[in-house]
Amino acid sequence: MADPRGFLTSGRQVAERRPVQERIGDWNEVYPGSAGRALLPIITEQSGRCMDCGIPFCHQGCPLGNLIPEWNDLVWRGDWDDAIQRLHATNNFPEFTGRLCPAPCETACVLGINQDPVTIKNIEVSIIDRAWESGMVRPQAPEWLSGRTVAVVGSGPAGLAAAQQLTRAGHTVAVYERADKIGGLLRYGIPEFKMEKQHLDRRLDQMRREGTVFRTGIEVGAPGSALSTERLRERYDAVVLAMGATAARDLPVPGRELGGIHQAMEFLPQANRAAVGEELEEQILATGKNVVIIGGGDTGADCLGTSTRHGAASITQLEIMAEPPVDRPESQPWPTYPMIFRVSSAHEEGGDRVYGVSTKEFLGDDDGNVRALRLVDVVFDGGRLTEIEGTEREIPAELVLFAMGFVGPERPGLVEELGVELDERGNVARDQGYQTSVPGVFSAGDVGRGQSLIVWAIAEGRAAAAAVDTFLMGSTTLPAPIPPTARPLVV
Repeated sequence: MADPRGFLTSGRQVAERRPVQERIGDWNEVYPGSAGRALLPIITEQSGRCMDCGIPFCHQGCPLGNLIPEWNDLVWRGDWDDAIQRLHATNNFPEFTGRLCPAPCETACVLGINQDPVTIKNIEVSIIDRAWESGMVRPQAPEWLSGRTVAVVGSGPAGLAAAQQLTRAGHTVAVYERADKIGGLLRYGIPEFKMEKQHLDRRLDQMRREGTVFRTGIEVGAPGSALSTERLRERYDAVVLAMGATAARDLPVPGRELGGIHQAMEFLPQANRAAVGEELEEQILATGKNVVIIGGGDTGADCLGTSTRHGAASITQLEIMAEPPVDRPESQPWPTYPMIFRVSSAHEEGGDRVYGVSTKEFLGDDDGNVRALRLVDVVFDGGRLTEIEGTEREIPAELVLFAMGFVGPERPGLVEELGVELDERGNVARDQGYQTSVPGVFSAGDVGRGQSLIVWAIAEGRAAAAAVDTFLMGSTTLPAPIPPTARPLVV
């Protein structure tokens, strides 16, 4: 156990972010230096708050099975070398999860029953940032090669986790990405102010040194692609589909065809490219515009922070559900992940959030561009949304961004050509071993699970790698943290 009285004597504390007026003037992370470095002055005391529970429910909250009480104790004792060993034992990319995961482990923390939970996510990112800075993160090349080849299609967290595990198991692994750079949503969906891409690039450099091969600009199975579906199956002994759930949810209401209405994943990738110095033609900009973001989740917050940095005239974020409570509701008891009012760094920087509203129509100007939205208040009653009479109104908007989530994988191309079966939700179906209906073809992450969290993607990538290794070799020593049927604990 760490400090046996730590949770009794020390309260929860997080690192201070840079002043709002300073950070909205650049694209750097919101913490001074880096998240891990900003936390170092307080992290020993915070790790000492861990109770070393007899039954650590933080394990239940995290699908990776992170050994949280162990590395909390090691940080408190100053044993950073062993702490990173424990952390890497279950998580390939703690620098990603420590910055991007909403931390279901913390809402499952036993201390959180009647106090503020341990700052698990902050301790995690402190361990990995210190490990990188001190040279403790090194390539782990395989001791021998199996002679088997694996293609991983998609380079998000699930694909990268599967690729790293399989490379370390001795297989020859190639990761295919249709974009011009590796990373998937980690590179082009996550703004710099949440995770600077240097953290992604140095991990990719480690993977290259271990032997993983990355091939960019190749959309496998697409017309005219450098790699057809048939050639993919001939060339590789196994294939892992990890393309994510990239088919965005749309809003088919009158006026949808107007100019200035875009999906978040049209807006954010361009902003990410510009933030690292790439020159773009006809970039979607929020500068000087009234911006409306439809969707109240993390992607909506990313659009908010990006629009703020562009210099939008106003930003309004719409959510169809009612405003959630500040505290955990009785209907969502510990250790479930509650729907409560959360404030991200982007929300601190400006913008308005409007709850319980539905968009009825987009209104245009004489040039065919959007100028306003017609809204109506709604309530969730009897299992359905009902409009409140007399609440219709207009709000100005020259830029509208859809951040309403994703409905599943894109079907044209590889999914259809492989002929893999889909489940009732339109995701790629798989058996208990992550294998699809096509022998030798596996799926991991959102392509099979549906839109989910980064920790679930990494956990699935690790588990799918174990399944592929078993398929190729007859057995495996790779860990398999979750079955494909695992789901978060809900009521």
